[in-house]
Amino acid sequence: MVSTARLPLALIAAVALGGCAAPYGTVAKKRPMFSSLAAAGGALAAVPQQIKEASRWGKKRPLAALADYLEVAEVAAKQLKTNPDDVAAREAYNFAVARVLGTITEANLDPWTKPMSVPAEGGGYVLTRRPDPRPAWNPALYDFVPADEFDVKGKYVSERETKDGVGAPTVAMGREETKDYDKNFALPRVYYGVTTVIRFRGKTAEIAFEDPLSTEEVVLDGRRMPLAADFTVPLAVLLQQAEPQKFEISRLLQPEKYAQTARISRLQPYDPNKTVILVIHGLMDTPATYVPMINKLRNDPEIRKDYQFWFYSYPSGYPYGYSAAILREQLDAVEKKFPLGKPMVVIGHSMGGCISRLLITDPGDRLWQAIFGRSPRETNVGPETRRLLSDALLFKSRREVGRVIFISAPLRGADLAVNPLGRIGSSLVRTPGALLAAGADAFSAVTFQTGDLVLRRMPNSIDSLAPNNRFVKAVNTIPLVKDVPVHVIAGDRGKGGNKDQTKPVMSDGVVPYWSSHIPEAKSELIVPSNHSAHQNPAAIKEVARILKFHAGR
Repeated sequence: MVSTARLPLALIAAVALGGCAAPYGTVAKKRPMFSSLAAAGGALAAVPQQIKEASRWGKKRPLAALADYLEVAEVAAKQLKTNPDDVAAREAYNFAVARVLGTITEANLDPWTKPMSVPAEGGGYVLTRRPDPRPAWNPALYDFVPADEFDVKGKYVSERETKDGVGAPTVAMGREETKDYDKNFALPRVYYGVTTVIRFRGKTAEIAFEDPLSTEEVVLDGRRMPLAADFTVPLAVLLQQAEPQKFEISRLLQPEKYAQTARISRLQPYDPNKTVILVIHGLMDTPATYVPMINKLRNDPEIRKDYQFWFYSYPSGYPYGYSAAILREQLDAVEKKFPLGKPMVVIGHSMGGCISRLLITDPGDRLWQAIFGRSPRETNVGPETRRLLSDALLFKSRREVGRVIFISAPLRGADLAVNPLGRIGSSLVRTPGALLAAGADAFSAVTFQTGDLVLRRMPNSIDSLAPNNRFVKAVNTIPLVKDVPVHVIAGDRGKGGNKDQTKPVMSDGVVPYWSSHIPEAKSELIVPSNHSAHQNPAAIKEVARILKFHAGR
């Protein structure tokens, strides 16, 4: 463990190189209020009073509350059939459906395993669910909370992205850890956004859960209408439950302890007809850093139609060549489970951009030759060291990658990694046992040149961002593959500076422009931002433009 006496230095170094931790997303329960003007008259005249009476039953008489809410939903659904553009009817329907679901959850009722009778005047209702052949969509596996029962706050969810339409946006929360989540490239526990719809056939009320990321419209009483959605609340709930900021520093300083977190995960159900966007985070960070971008992009119907979001997470104390080797293993496993129908788009922020670069690089044995001064066969290292070095240095570009977007990527290194603060941070990163042994074995075989960063151990992540790191220098002599277009987004704090290495240099505060610039890039955009350029509105807008261009729009 890192001693508490040395931890402040680690914090300083880590913050300087990678950003800072803060509350990213929180949710607080609230009591939703019905504010529709449905009281204006006509078929909906009685709705406000019915809702008021239903709310009084509360937990004491949940079946009575359900009966009232179902009656409101049925009346509103009939009105929508007559006039699909009736906003008051839509609001009454959505509110009533949400309260049906909320009452089921709060009273621990179970219409999921068998139909449930709801007594009421006029014969009551039979409440049931729409059959779904997908085992993961069995509602008995989840607790459901309507999105309108949440207030959302946090750095990464400052804007609530919603879509108007029919249905009650809902958060489905897995009651247990997802079975075989690692083998299925899923999240350990589900916090997913669905939209709840109730359809009436006589006095049978059938609950259905629609996925707003795959369904744009819903049919209600023969009428096709837009499906409502709340894209932000599920992300906020996930952030609050996962608390990713608690692991940012520890995954940097003690990467071996978090080795099992190096994996690809899907943020939504796999769809072979949609292009995968694989996002890769940077130093002292987690996939949570992409929430502002994902939150905004998923509210774009064209991007919802064409894309699905996955992420690659890894302990950021690893040298990025090692993290890239793990990613290649993960991609091999993904191909067996979820073969991609279309080449993926990779977005890499900061050190995630360096990892992304290695996906579109064919080094042959040039990296090995540059570091050891001889061929792999001529290099005298042990078998385990050879295996680790071969995984990191001898590889081919990934054919499943169709486009790469680099954002604030220190492709040629960052001076912060070699200044005194960076060296302090580097000294506090605990090298994993396997890399420690390999480093000791390989050190005698390495050929250093004047000006190289000289280490007597295997480099860690901070070392691998040094401009004079032998690996960094060597990889930048190898061109990117020609058939994969790349794009660059860089941040500029507005302090001026030169685009080349002449000081003062243009920078986002961590990465200088000269390090992130790629001459062969299809496009380049400099946005007014610190190192978190991937969260800048102009950068997100540019990513959306690139994605639509990639999809042929």
